[in-house]
Amino acid sequence: MSSESLEQAGTLEEAASAFVALRPRLFGIAYRMLGSAAEAEDIVQEAWLRWQNTDRSAIENPSAFLAQITTRLAINVAQSARVRREAYIGPWLPEPVDTSSDPTVGAERGEALELAFLLLLERLTPTERAAYVLREAFVYPYEQIADILQLSPVNVRQLVSRARKHVSAARREPIDRMEHRRLLTAFLAAAQTGNVAALENLFAADVVSSSDGGGIRGAARFPLVGSARVGKFIAAFAPRFWPGADFTWVEANGQVGVLVPRGHTGVALLAIEASPQGIHHLMWIVNPAKLDAFARSRSRGHHT
Repeated sequence: MSSESLEQAGTLEEAASAFVALRPRLFGIAYRMLGSAAEAEDIVQEAWLRWQNTDRSAIENPSAFLAQITTRLAINVAQSARVRREAYIGPWLPEPVDTSSDPTVGAERGEALELAFLLLLERLTPTERAAYVLREAFVYPYEQIADILQLSPVNVRQLVSRARKHVSAARREPIDRMEHRRLLTAFLAAAQTGNVAALENLFAADVVSSSDGGGIRGAARFPLVGSARVGKFIAAFAPRFWPGADFTWVEANGQVGVLVPRGHTGVALLAIEASPQGIHHLMWIVNPAKLDAFARSRSRGHHT
């Protein structure tokens, strides 16, 4: 091998090493921007290709450069994703990821990772979401976010402030992990027996049950709202849905969840949003593509 080829190989190896070190953060940015692990992986791959083809000798700060590429790609995808989700069949829920091996997925703060929180972020514009994620999850300085978004620091501060207000107005008071698991465990017990009164006692008055099936047969096309309606619906399925159910406890997006058998071959991932008032949201993910992606993320975590 010529000295020029050796030099190129060494340079590429250094580029790969730098990229691998930053990859969890890049994935974390893209995932929080999009609520889709598959789309986030695509963006990270595109960022790697651009990193390979860049004159890296001119890059003083690889971390800032790659964060900028990733964020801008994510904004573009988020803009088109809004159109796709309008045509989505039934309720759309974020694609869950297993966080047992990395609770924050590359972030300094893990709050903006919960499924219910990602749903809240859907209410923001793509640029607001980018500014909020970079500031609140990754603690980027306002000046650096301004460079990434090609805005003034003043505008970035306004974006983050506006996003905080939107999120704070809709966010429930959080509960600790033990209480979260207790509520989910109690729900499973009440659901299996079909005890409507016990179910309603666990629910907040405005509880919602959403099933993300992406159009597959047997998934509810519309959310159910209200403790009485949701309780009766869950109880009605008790005789044929729950008998002999073998649950698998998992960690999804930093919170406990459970894989519930669905029929003879399928499963559903159940996650909840809860506050001191009780369970506000039952999130049933039955879309096979999202469940397959979650299974892959579990495999990667166990391998790690």
